[in-house]
This record gives sequence, C-alpha cells and structure tokens, in this order.
Amino acid sequence: MTTNNYEKQANDFMKKVGATMKVDYLKNGYHFDGDKETRDIYRITLRREGRRYSFNFGQSLYDSKSHVPPSAYDVLACITKYDPGTFEDFCREFGYDTDSRKVEKVYKSVCKEFAGVKGLFGDVMEELAEIE
Repeated sequence: MTTNNYEKQANDFMKKVGATMKVDYLKNGYHFDGDKETRDIYRITLRREGRRYSFNFGQSLYDSKSHVPPSAYDVLACITKYDPGTFEDFCREFGYDTDSRKVEKVYKSVCKEFAGVKGLFGDVMEELAEIE
C-alpha cells in the first residue's frame, strides 16, 4: 500500500463510522520516556456518536522537523487496538520484566488508551485493527 492508500483507508474508516478528529498543537518537547530529541506534541480528540476520547500524541521526529500535524492514518495506526490483558501477559508478550515500575506505568497507560479506544470504536474494532 502506498502512503496515499493508507491515508485513504483511514479517512474512509473515519467517514464510514461517523468519526471526527480534532488536532491541537500543544508544544515541541520530549514526549516519550527516553526521548533524546524533541518532537511536536498534539492533543488529539476523536469523536463519534456523542462520545469522545482525547489524548496527547507525539508526532514522528521526521514530521516534527516540518511541523506537519498528524493525519487520521498517523493516529489510527498508532492507537492501541488490542486488549493488553494482564500485566504478566503484557510483559510476556513484549519481553518486559514484571518487576519494573517503569513497565507497570507503561502497562497502565496502554490499558487506559485501550479503554478509551474501545469506548469509542468497540463495535468496529476489527475494522479499526486493519489500519496499521
């Protein structure tokens, strides 16, 4: 798939399910633990059927250099679409140490994101999962 096809897939999905996305620039800074370079950080608000889910999104370093805001594809390809399961399952799946507070923080963030995404797109999760 070319970049344009990926964008089309995401935009078609948003239109089909009646979702909208608002993108607000917050700042250029460090977003992820361990970031060595700053990136543009945006507040993303997804809305659908009277519900909304908002979160901060760290743009790619490449697109941050030109201050290109995230597209629907950028966002939908990155959000958590699969239940992370238990903490132990999560650690086993991704090769993390179950005795790490840092990993526990990541796990809780992933669980929170999954709950928000599922609350908005629960009935179309399989279709959403096709956007990668």
